Amino acid sequence: MWKTRLGACALILSAPAGAIDTKALAPEIDACSDFYGYVNARWLAATELPAERARIGSFDALRVDGSRLLWQALTEIAARPELQTTPGLRLVATDYAAGLDEKATEAQGLRALAPLLAGIDALKVPADLPPLLAALARVQVAAPLGFSVQPDAKDKRRYALSLRAAGLGLPDRGDYFGDDEHTRRARDAYRVYARRLLELSGAAPGDDTVDALLAFETQLAEATMTRAEQRDPNAVYNPFTAATLTAAAPGLDWAALVAAYTGRSSDGPVFVLTEPVFAKAVAKLAADAPMASWRSYLRVRLLDALALRLPQAYVQARFDYRDTALRGLRQPLARAERVVQDIGASPIAEGLGELYVARAFSPRAQERALLLVADIKAAMRARIEKLAWMSEPTKARALAKLDALVPKVGAPAQWRQYEGLQLASDDYAGNALRMAEWFSAQRLADLDQPVDRTRWFTSPHIVNAFAGGLNDIVFPAAILQPPFFDENADDAVNYGGIGAVIGHEITHHFDDRGRQFDADGNLADWWTAEDAAAYRARADRVAALYDGYEPAPGVRIAGRQTLGENISDLSGVQIAFDALQIALARSGDKSSLDGLRPEQRFFVSYATIWRSKMRVEALVNQLRTDSHSPGAYRVLGPLSNTPAFAASFDCKPGSAMAAGDPITVW
Repeated sequence: MWKTRLGACALILSAPAGAIDTKALAPEIDACSDFYGYVNARWLAATELPAERARIGSFDALRVDGSRLLWQALTEIAARPELQTTPGLRLVATDYAAGLDEKATEAQGLRALAPLLAGIDALKVPADLPPLLAALARVQVAAPLGFSVQPDAKDKRRYALSLRAAGLGLPDRGDYFGDDEHTRRARDAYRVYARRLLELSGAAPGDDTVDALLAFETQLAEATMTRAEQRDPNAVYNPFTAATLTAAAPGLDWAALVAAYTGRSSDGPVFVLTEPVFAKAVAKLAADAPMASWRSYLRVRLLDALALRLPQAYVQARFDYRDTALRGLRQPLARAERVVQDIGASPIAEGLGELYVARAFSPRAQERALLLVADIKAAMRARIEKLAWMSEPTKARALAKLDALVPKVGAPAQWRQYEGLQLASDDYAGNALRMAEWFSAQRLADLDQPVDRTRWFTSPHIVNAFAGGLNDIVFPAAILQPPFFDENADDAVNYGGIGAVIGHEITHHFDDRGRQFDADGNLADWWTAEDAAAYRARADRVAALYDGYEPAPGVRIAGRQTLGENISDLSGVQIAFDALQIALARSGDKSSLDGLRPEQRFFVSYATIWRSKMRVEALVNQLRTDSHSPGAYRVLGPLSNTPAFAASFDCKPGSAMAAGDPITVW
């Protein structure tokens, strides 16, 4: 059943490798009125959402195909131990076997969680909280704070301990206060889910227990910054010591908490707190909230975090809430695919990357992708040099930052060795806890070490791309596949696909948030006041443009929440188009294929990568919680403000895809 369903989905989603499928275009739709429809309307009409998917599209097709590849590879190496030639391969094979062993998972029950649950049950007074919260944080249960060790935003030579606001059971802070149909439905579903988790784990919750849980989380939500506010890097950089935080947020023994998590003395390292107001609310709850509310809250957060690795009743409860109520799914994924996803979200994910690269990525693909990066950096340099609104001193710093940007393409040079990590083939939940403990210990060891700028924090099997915090850009092997990239495709297709993605990620280092970091990746102001004001004026126009889009009835795109992604879409496609001109000048090939000039193929390729079809529930959830605009608007917004697009398709002034006063940022 797994293979049949995946095969059918992949057949629907896949496009001819390395080519534009002109038969899929819709000539009945005017390209200058709705280019997204011109490219994708026929695909949308012919495509049905599988019951187990909230969305399908170009990204999703690659993820489905990648999951199938990994499922087949894991099945093979699990059956043949001699193929498990590295620590990463041995670990993923062991965890995969544990994930498929449903009988063992049912028999284990909550055994792996028993010590943590006992600690929660023993919570009687506020002084019990620090060691318990630290123990949960060490297994990556962020309740109500998330702990991490990462390069210090203002000094990327050192690692810093970071404490972030976390631990809400509803998707967004606004879901605790809103009175629209969506938020009411989400709250009702969460109440049911929380009650089921408590009941399944042996608690006997009444309505008052669930009411108290929602009231507890509502106080956390009230103190949480909005998603738009969280995008300000200076607002979420607040250095503290345990002593200074105790003075600012009394009620919780912060020194004991930090010491319990780090294993260091209470006067240990300075740490960075994202939201001081949230920390104050946590401390107040520690001092004032009934310990019964804390016990219910922490039990629910622990069970939710581990639900996918627990017996089927927990898996089903989570599916009913997170997948059906919030995203509209009709049935769950096949177990094998879900297990692959579970491993892909774990600390041993790079073991999947080893499998993927061995089977689906070539050195030639890496070489050609690096050439695209070089062309796009050159195009970005030319655009910066020509900016009329930016002064020469700021241009010089922008160019220095661009020159210092480091691309990471395909896979890391060395695979992780996972020293000291042992997993069991019959303890799926226990494996998650062991991996999380190991990962926390590894990161805490970084506190005494210089920052390793070569380290990868994503696995090559991930279908995505990233702008890293060290002034780097990361393109895992799995996104360097059709329709984004094909080592045998013509330049127009590749530059419109992965080229635009590369331009997008480079622009992230120059978007409204990224522009505040310097060439070393440090949070530092390198702008003149006049240039910063000129930038903000352009960013304001982007925010206003997207505020005007209404993808779902009554639900608009949040222009400030999505601003960084929208700026990166707008500038990224324009930079990639300029880079295509560099490539065409080098090759001298400007021939038409299937009736489309290279420039036209570029934009068709771009619109193809953003095709997607979503369930209404998933779309509304994305609009409320995500930093990305829906796929259609990642085409319509940028291209309607790209004069090169209008010229390529002979769009007349006044048409929908030819803005009279186009927005440009870079």
